Amino acid sequence: MSENNSALQEKKTDKELYDYQQGAIQQIFEKFDSAPEDYHLLYQLPTGGGKTVIFSEMVRQYLKNHDKKVLVMTHRIELCSQTSKMLTSFGVTNKVVDSKANLDDQADYSCFVAMVETLNNRLNDDKLDISDVGLVIIDEAHYNSFTKLFKFFEKSFILGVTATPLSSNKDLPMKDNYSELITGETIENLIENEFLARPEVFQYDMSLTSLEVGSNGDYTVKSSEDLYSSPAMLQKLIDAYKKHALGKKTLIFNNGINTSINVYYALREAGIPIMHLDNTATKKQRKQILDWFHNTPNAILTSVSILTTGFDEPTIDTIILNRATKSLTLYYQMIGRGSRILNNKSKFTVVDLGNNAYRFGPWGADLDWQLIFKSPNWYADRILDDDKIEANFKHDLHEDIKDEFSKSEDTYFDIQQTYKDAVAKGESSKVVLERSIEQHAKICIENSEDVYDALALAKLLKDDINNRLEVYTKCISKSTYNFMKWLKDDYKQKLNSYLRANFDAKFEEIHGYPPED
Repeated sequence: MSENNSALQEKKTDKELYDYQQGAIQQIFEKFDSAPEDYHLLYQLPTGGGKTVIFSEMVRQYLKNHDKKVLVMTHRIELCSQTSKMLTSFGVTNKVVDSKANLDDQADYSCFVAMVETLNNRLNDDKLDISDVGLVIIDEAHYNSFTKLFKFFEKSFILGVTATPLSSNKDLPMKDNYSELITGETIENLIENEFLARPEVFQYDMSLTSLEVGSNGDYTVKSSEDLYSSPAMLQKLIDAYKKHALGKKTLIFNNGINTSINVYYALREAGIPIMHLDNTATKKQRKQILDWFHNTPNAILTSVSILTTGFDEPTIDTIILNRATKSLTLYYQMIGRGSRILNNKSKFTVVDLGNNAYRFGPWGADLDWQLIFKSPNWYADRILDDDKIEANFKHDLHEDIKDEFSKSEDTYFDIQQTYKDAVAKGESSKVVLERSIEQHAKICIENSEDVYDALALAKLLKDDINNRLEVYTKCISKSTYNFMKWLKDDYKQKLNSYLRANFDAKFEEIHGYPPED
């Protein structure tokens, strides 16, 4: 037994573990003691549940009771540093195996922390002796980059740790690399017992038909940037921020660096304190930005996926999902960044601009992780497509203009149902737009004194017209850019013509008296 191990036995951690964390450690060690030495075990615990605390205490206990070494693997350099500090706080002397590490003294250490790519290079070059490693811990185990290293550890107990036991690659399910899953506390239990904050979610019905799915199964950066960098979407983001997050510390997630940069400029022009961070930032720049974010009460940080793991900022009040994803793991990671408890913080805000909550259900829902682990394709096949999600949207007037139509009892018009009724009667699809125009004209006239008022109100219906036409073009399976542009122009022209030709008659029909001259 090394000198470091002897010292370790005498040192006690000053960290207090919760009952559920102690229970998890006991459960894992029971499996460790009964399973073969090359057993692969996966442990699931929600973000914020203290995964690093659990496996740090495990390392401490393991080294105390076993004359073998431990290796902890991460997928990012920042996580290496954080893990190393946590292990040290538990009295575990450890060495970080990064690209600059001098391994001449490796015999003096019983615990190593390494990033997967660096470790792969060191092992292939025979620079690191792993012959005596009895326990391998893999943080964020859902990333598949780790599996290529399993061949080096055929006589080691491997413990994977993750918040979501769903592989980042659908073609490489986790059940192929892990023999068993142990699930920890649920998000709901952690919230109920005040270990995590509860999210208050504001969902926006988003039209995402322009998004394309790439080979990795998620939306492409290119199609996401085209959509979310548009002036309309940037304005929607600003409006949503002002409504739900104004003055609160906010983290915005985007799909693509360009989108994040565009968000930065759009909010900065609006006079809102904001910084942008991506993986091209230097270590110094990253520190400066994160320090500013930590110390500025109403700060906004716009980023990509760089802050989904290994980033703890309990002062965050609001998470804005300015993107759509088909990854359950990413969805949970992004929202989890806001769930840390701090002082009296018991809840946080989530603004969803990507239909994500519709796609996956509420964050913290009672998911059957065992079933997802055993049958990932079964779960993936049940995630709703965008068409099905958007088919259930009830597009009504925007809140900003609803007051202008306060005299109307109902401003909603169901394009989809009107289309179905028309088809059932053998009518032309054109009648759908004719009836929509009539209804739009009706609510304009209901809230006007003369035709000029009505024409002015019609101009406010631009977004509602666009929503209706998007639904209509899906119904008739014709939605090319040129056709859509022509349809919008034609609709507005016909609405204005209808108002001019029918205002007096319709006004009297609605009110029971003619309009004043």
